[in-house]
Amino acid sequence: MSVRVQAWGIIASVLADPDPSGAAVRQRLSNSLDENPGVPERALLEYLLETRRSDANTVETLDSARKMRLQPAALPPKLAEQVDAIRSMSRISALLESQMLMTAFQPIYGLAAQTVVGVEALSRFVSDDGAAAELWFAEAAAVGLGANLEFSALGSAAAAARDLPRDLYVSLNISPTSCLDPRLPDLFQHIDLPISRIVLELTETISDEEYAQFVSAINPLRERGLRIAVDDTHSGAGALSRMVHLRPDFLKVSRDVIGGVDNDGIQRAMVACLVDFAGQIGTTLVAEGIETAGELKVLTELGISAGQGYLLGRPSVRPRDWASWNTTVDLDGLKRHLVGPEQSIRISPPADPR
Repeated sequence: MSVRVQAWGIIASVLADPDPSGAAVRQRLSNSLDENPGVPERALLEYLLETRRSDANTVETLDSARKMRLQPAALPPKLAEQVDAIRSMSRISALLESQMLMTAFQPIYGLAAQTVVGVEALSRFVSDDGAAAELWFAEAAAVGLGANLEFSALGSAAAAARDLPRDLYVSLNISPTSCLDPRLPDLFQHIDLPISRIVLELTETISDEEYAQFVSAINPLRERGLRIAVDDTHSGAGALSRMVHLRPDFLKVSRDVIGGVDNDGIQRAMVACLVDFAGQIGTTLVAEGIETAGELKVLTELGISAGQGYLLGRPSVRPRDWASWNTTVDLDGLKRHLVGPEQSIRISPPADPR
């Protein structure tokens, strides 16, 4: 669904809340709609900003103190940290209450079959300062709301996935710590997306302290059809040993490894080793960040199973783009069209897909 359609859905859910204590908030949102006719996303942004400004009395008090020329440097360090934490909690709480989460999907191609096999869900936030998604998640984790925000993002992505072709798997980003949250199994009971179509893509390394707990928490879900993806940045002998034991369904190979693989013998040798390693443990390799047809050609020849990147498809919030992803794409034709025998074209990153 488009950003505008998602915005209308969020607005409708807020206005339909029967809780009397939220009447003032709903009135502010209604007033913002009247002031921004036909532009629900702007009204939603105005509502979010107003909510953030008035969410906590503590924050209002601090704002008043600042107007009285109380400088941040005048606060004791410990108090300053508490002030920052309160502000972060206010921002994240307002974000969660407003459900200000959008979802973009990026296609993942099976390189041998030359067709889309899955998508990665990417969170998009409407914010006054244009903060990137990773900053929101980092801020939420710092104040103990990381799992709340991750689960909200998972729910939003699962709802948007209703408009995807049904034969595609959906890769959802999550931290290993959130996988330990007892709410995770319940999440799969309350979303329409079948667990067999879901891939949980771990955003961080599994710590030694959490590894046993992680395996105990995730194995019952894997038995029900859930799949796991990890990335190659989780390196080191200990991590590789755990990966052999975990046997993830997908190993994501980052841009740091595949970039320039068509021109760098060492990069090519590294990818070849990963292909062999993945074959030994029964894992599907997915190359991330494919930007040139030269890279695509070599990765396919080396036996990389799947790939994603700006060359193959940019993240999109538009259902009309998603609907086209169930058709076979002539990657060989794409390579012939983009490059000659001695030429390689680099694709620049796109503008914000919103």
